[in-house]
Amino acid sequence: MRFYQVGGAVRDKILQRPSQDKDYVVLGGTEEEMISLGFKKVGKSFPVFLHPKTGEEYALARKEIKTGKRHQDFKFEFTPDITLEEDSLRRDFTCNALYFDEETNQIIDYHNGLEDIKNHILRHISDHFCEDPLRVLRMCRFAAQLNFAVALETMELCRRMVQNGELKNLSPQRIWCEIEKALHCKHFDKFILTARECGALQEILPEVDKLWSVPERLDYHPEGNSGQHTLLALQAIASDDAFVNFGTLLHDVGKGATNPQRWPSHKGHDVLGDKIIADISKRLHFPAAYTKFARFCALNHMVSHNPLSKVKKQLMQIAICLHNFPQKIYLERFIAVMSADIHGRDYEIPKTDEQNFREIEKALRELYEKASQIHLNEIPEFHQLLNQLKTQKITPQDFQNQKTKLMLEKVKAL
Repeated sequence: MRFYQVGGAVRDKILQRPSQDKDYVVLGGTEEEMISLGFKKVGKSFPVFLHPKTGEEYALARKEIKTGKRHQDFKFEFTPDITLEEDSLRRDFTCNALYFDEETNQIIDYHNGLEDIKNHILRHISDHFCEDPLRVLRMCRFAAQLNFAVALETMELCRRMVQNGELKNLSPQRIWCEIEKALHCKHFDKFILTARECGALQEILPEVDKLWSVPERLDYHPEGNSGQHTLLALQAIASDDAFVNFGTLLHDVGKGATNPQRWPSHKGHDVLGDKIIADISKRLHFPAAYTKFARFCALNHMVSHNPLSKVKKQLMQIAICLHNFPQKIYLERFIAVMSADIHGRDYEIPKTDEQNFREIEKALRELYEKASQIHLNEIPEFHQLLNQLKTQKITPQDFQNQKTKLMLEKVKAL
């Protein structure tokens, strides 16, 4: 029985990137042998074991045979005579199919993965790739995570999978899982660009894909359309904060629902965006925290496009509403989304726009700090509102509205 480190940890070691998990494949072993060595079995469909001391995952070398269209529809073979090369054929990309032998300090590479890593290329291994449609989204995610280009034959294969309707077999949970992993990448824009190139964006987020057909005012957005502006905004912020990327991705999604006869004007896209994000969230089961923040950004990001003198009251409301989020980091996140929107243009923004944004940012921070000084538990009117809510004399929404109004009065007094 031999153990080999495999997958992302080997790839990341070559790329000199930090890696969180180490996974191992077990060659020539059985369940009984692993358990006798103290490993704990955790896999349901196929044998995966946790190391008794490190907690790292060890899986028996296996073959996978597709039996249906659902992602659970696989039959597994994991007999001790399965070779390392046979195990490698079930993996997705050449860069993820490298094995490291810790005894000999050698890397085993059956599919030219080392060369593809050197050239920063994502390339599928075999026709087994088609057996799991999630791999289309994994391709997009790895493009963002590793900042790799996609091999032409792999991109073409993914296009065919999308055209054949394979992504329709994915559950909302699996789709969101890949999106969320990609949201933590500084090159998240590459996830969107790659997904659009293979057609996956149209399948999973048609509201975002539509933005490339929505024109913008060329004097303000020479990039020409709302989709390209969204990409530039993601590139401008280059964040690994998932909430910032999520808010930036959807901040202008309402532009696709404005009246085409009035394009390139998009008056009211903030309110439309709020509703669209709520609808997308229901379809893809976004976590409530992400949905709440993205809707907040869609409704309020336009404040930075106006002179400070015209938006002081709105800024005060925004500062107070930010206190409905659990941590101060949401203030920083919202400012980051506004910055992405302002700087996401195909030219250097005018100094006057930059100065106005800095004034808006400064004023918002000051108002947020003033709101932080207000302790609602010390205000009798707030306890009256709480009692009305508890006795169901007012709705939760009315409670929030009255609470915000009360906070506004107190901030003004300061």
